[in-house]
Amino acid sequence: MKAFKNITIVGALALGLASCSVTRPLAVTDNSIGTKEGKSANICLFGNPAATAASGGTGFIISSGICLNGKYGIVEAVENGGIKTLGAIDLKVTNYYVFKKYELIVAGE
Repeated sequence: MKAFKNITIVGALALGLASCSVTRPLAVTDNSIGTKEGKSANICLFGNPAATAASGGTGFIISSGICLNGKYGIVEAVENGGIKTLGAIDLKVTNYYVFKKYELIVAGE
């Protein structure tokens, strides 16, 4: 019985830590990509997994659900990277079973 309990706990931990990550371009400008990079991260609980499908599957969902970072966005990423001229913006979404981590990655000079 104790072995079953341990296997159940290890299985639950493995399931909770499993994730899938996708990085997609969000925007590109005519400016050079540059050497500087800034990031803004947000963790959202209980997000809507069908939000992209509801928009026809063509749009980007910046974040959905109960989000923990109120300053999350392009402005925060630009400030964190010290960027003056924006070149490109990428959106990285990491899906866990209970929450999602959204990360905006900006590049420029």
